[in-house]
Amino acid sequence: MERETLEVDVLVVGAGPAGLCFAIDLARRAENANEELAILVLDKAEELGRHQLSGAVLDPRAILEMYPHAAEEGFPIQAKVQEDAMMWLRQNGHNALRGMTCPPQFKNHGNWIVSAAEVVAWLAEKAEAAGVEVYPGFGAASILEDEQGAVVGVTTVDQGRDKSGAEKSSFQPGMEIRARLTVVAEGTRGSLAKKLIEKKDLQRDRNPQIWGVGIKEIWQVEKSLEGTVYHTGGWPLDGSVYGGGWIYGLPDHKLSIGFVMGMDHGDPNFDYHAKMQEWKTHPFLRDLLQGGKMIRYGAKTVPEGGLFSLPQCWGDGFLMIGDSAGFMNSARLKGVHLAMKSGLLGAEAALSALSGHDGVAPGNKLASFDGLFEASWAHEELWKVRNFRQGFQKGFFRGSVNAGLVTLSGGRFPGGKKLLESDHERYRKSTAVADKPVFDGELTFDKLTDVYHSGTVHEEDQPCHLVVLDPDICTSKCTEEYGNPCQHFCPASVYEWQEGALQINASNCVHCKTCDIADPYQIIDWQVPENGGPVYTGM
Repeated sequence: MERETLEVDVLVVGAGPAGLCFAIDLARRAENANEELAILVLDKAEELGRHQLSGAVLDPRAILEMYPHAAEEGFPIQAKVQEDAMMWLRQNGHNALRGMTCPPQFKNHGNWIVSAAEVVAWLAEKAEAAGVEVYPGFGAASILEDEQGAVVGVTTVDQGRDKSGAEKSSFQPGMEIRARLTVVAEGTRGSLAKKLIEKKDLQRDRNPQIWGVGIKEIWQVEKSLEGTVYHTGGWPLDGSVYGGGWIYGLPDHKLSIGFVMGMDHGDPNFDYHAKMQEWKTHPFLRDLLQGGKMIRYGAKTVPEGGLFSLPQCWGDGFLMIGDSAGFMNSARLKGVHLAMKSGLLGAEAALSALSGHDGVAPGNKLASFDGLFEASWAHEELWKVRNFRQGFQKGFFRGSVNAGLVTLSGGRFPGGKKLLESDHERYRKSTAVADKPVFDGELTFDKLTDVYHSGTVHEEDQPCHLVVLDPDICTSKCTEEYGNPCQHFCPASVYEWQEGALQINASNCVHCKTCDIADPYQIIDWQVPENGGPVYTGM
């Protein structure tokens, strides 16, 4: 197939905080060094920010490195944190840990409550002002390599195919975008990052990445809690599941609430969406939400493995940054500031590798990223909690003891490298049928109602972007061994079983990537669709 070709110096795949901070900082560095670099940022969302989802309480350290007067320049702060606490929930009560008794990782004074979508829109304006080209609506389908295996760009998604893959009258082949450096910044479980990590063996000698699923809702409520940050632990989770909730007070009587659960619990019947709905029935949550209205919904996976799960982030012609690489602090439930910092570190390594020659950026020069990271506050932060998450794979009690030791010792103990097991490898074989949850439609909602509030829309007549590589495994082996967990773990009701057959409702997909991670046989391949997805503007 003949494809139009576009050549640039640097291609960034993903217009999230990591990718945009990288592009802005590289443009600045190039200008200061009198280097001319053509920098292009692509994003699969049809409007920038639409696919961005986070809690989000932002540690402003990285953005203030870039813009010391960010607040005065209009950085979109929804509220500055005025009050914080950790709420330990029992089924019908709770204990509030405030001030001295609040765990250090949940102290948020000085941090900002933001919308990730609004942050991205602001950064995109800064990028364009710096001379960066930013193109929404272009998903990257595959990596391009030269004969030596160096990454030399991407192919974008073909447009105008029908469900069967045949060309419609509107068909347009995707472009080949060739670059001296390709920066993978797709966000959590990026489809290109997944393939690149596997093909280049970038996870060798490292822990596997593990993940959590975050379910988020925005509520309009009667009581104003603007500037308040609460985190919750305990009920309704038992000792087998790592996780907890958040409650962030926004302006105009709105609340951001969400629940994040680790995916290494091993239960094939576990339903992330249902557990978040159950959490809202606790008297503490019910009191906050009483008389209010749920107005927005979203879901996303987050990388929880920490320092020992970071892959090799560089190679000939490529860098990997942000959530795609796993820059997230699971102890603090924060990653946006680390994603931004990884972008800044990547920009410094990139300029050094690109300067002085016209060819593909060599991996041995991009390797300077490692040294820059190890000398940064981002590495210091992740080193202190490098063994935090691992302990919880031994159960809640042992995990809590481990977390206490990590916190009290400033990360010095337990030392060494504690190993993790992959989420999907921990499934226990079971065909027990879980009871279907009941939702009241006022406080708790079924998946389809929530998907409606995510704004998710996909063109129906396009190839299914959720590719089951071996359907026979689903209908035979998975049914017999695990009872088809996809119908439970998907927070958007994409996977349904009807009369023993799998039905994939791809138009419901909120792009959370849960299925790509949680499938016990790793045969679900999440691919970038032609168009569509959630609309997380304001979330």
